[in-house]
Amino acid sequence: MIDNICQNGMSMPEEIYIYHNQKKLRCGYTTGSCAAAAAKAAAIVYMSHNMVTKVSISIPKGDNVVFDVEDIQISEDSVSCAVRKDGGDDIDVTHGALIYAEVSSVDEDIIIDGGVGVGRVTKKGLDQPVGNAAINSVPREMILREVKSVCEKYDYKKGLKVMIYVPEGEKLATKTFNPRLGIVGGISIIGTSGIVEPMSQQALLETIKTEINMRISNGCKYILAVPGNYGEDFSQEIINVSVEEMIKCSNFVGDTIDATVELGAEGLLFISNIGKFVKVAGGIMNTHSRNADARLEILAANAALAGAERETILKVLNTVMTEDALDVLQEAGILDETMKSITEKIDFYLHNRAGSMPIGAVIFSSNHGLLGKTKDADHLLHCLEAQSCRSV
Repeated sequence: MIDNICQNGMSMPEEIYIYHNQKKLRCGYTTGSCAAAAAKAAAIVYMSHNMVTKVSISIPKGDNVVFDVEDIQISEDSVSCAVRKDGGDDIDVTHGALIYAEVSSVDEDIIIDGGVGVGRVTKKGLDQPVGNAAINSVPREMILREVKSVCEKYDYKKGLKVMIYVPEGEKLATKTFNPRLGIVGGISIIGTSGIVEPMSQQALLETIKTEINMRISNGCKYILAVPGNYGEDFSQEIINVSVEEMIKCSNFVGDTIDATVELGAEGLLFISNIGKFVKVAGGIMNTHSRNADARLEILAANAALAGAERETILKVLNTVMTEDALDVLQEAGILDETMKSITEKIDFYLHNRAGSMPIGAVIFSSNHGLLGKTKDADHLLHCLEAQSCRSV
């Protein structure tokens, strides 16, 4: 018998949209929402002996959402169902993946665990303890709530084991931050609101904070942050720290500082290409071009302070790339003085954000090499090399 009616009699709500940069973008649903929906569907089939094609769950954002149920598998002592991950217009590596839940009877309680394709935590400082499946707290609460509601409806008195698994999960995880976070064997089941907002910065910020917390929890009191691959590559020339120990902070300089202070680090060092960090010399703490640019204006202003003539300043302002502007300054013989001024201002704004926590920056250029260090940079480089983080 097939039950086509969703639990609670809900019908599919209108799709949720947000606007970003004047574009209308469709929201999707987290792996946590999909896992909760799959678990509820499996529990219904297990207890009612009826097939379901749709299931409704309540998400933390406060809405009721209906999911299509796929690939129902029934055995003598278990039932599994799948829900397909829909990321909306925020297409990530898990978009389209089937998130499965298998339920089976146990003596008591509701036990939630991860199977094939769900990662396992191996480092302290993450949402789950070492050894647990990487099913975060909010998804666990969602799964527990939805399965309990089914038990109550069908007056089910025994316990249930809920196994979440993702057949493609191990392969998909290689394209995520999980290997850096010490989560092995698959993806994480995550989400705090149940909704995926396209172009949202929140997920990346949470990942950065989680990685910082993981490193501090495992004994690394000093944090090394690089905006991207250029910083990683240059770092290998000046410090004996593996790439795996570096936090990729992207454009989020200020947020990385805030998280490092909040989590109790003893110091933070940035190693960055001048193209990103010249903006910090102007007090810009999110270096994405949509938030602010002013690279050439900051270079020109500091060149003027270093004694540049009007013609040189105009040449700097008329360049397109930061590297071209550096060439102009070098030809004018004022590159070193200009970078001294810029480095001092970077140091000021970093300390202004970080308060009493030691903080510094090493600035380089792809063509000109090392350009400058803030006053605490050498001390922080020494601390980073000395600390024992090899096991992280």
